[in-house]
Amino acid sequence: MKKIEHIGIAVKDIEASEKLFGDLMGVEAYKRELVESQGVLTSFLRLGNNKLELLQATHEDSVIHKFIEKKGEGFHHVAFAVTDINHEIERLKGLGYRLLSEKATAGADNKLVVFLHPKATNGMLVELVQENDENLSSDESI
Repeated sequence: MKKIEHIGIAVKDIEASEKLFGDLMGVEAYKRELVESQGVLTSFLRLGNNKLELLQATHEDSVIHKFIEKKGEGFHHVAFAVTDINHEIERLKGLGYRLLSEKATAGADNKLVVFLHPKATNGMLVELVQENDENLSSDESI
């Protein structure tokens, strides 16, 4: 693991949340991206080397919609940057950790992503992210 890449926050209203966190951090959101495959609209804010990813559901079948219905808005996940996501997947599986998928997929912000199951990580959703050198689009920037 290289660093904490970002913290994900589930929100109902991305515009209101951009204002809230923008006001708190003294910055503006620098990027919005629609990730159709995950049913989510994302927005990123950066403060120094730290990033927040706001996540708004785009439909009722979205994992984010279900999360907010069950737990309400708030902390959703922590993402760790890795150099070789495939190596990390195999390493963590070898140590007995459960992942939500068997391989990395294209995610927001030009990243390859995979999630560890919260039951394996003290109830916290953990995301591993790697820069996507192949430039596979998540879906589209807004």
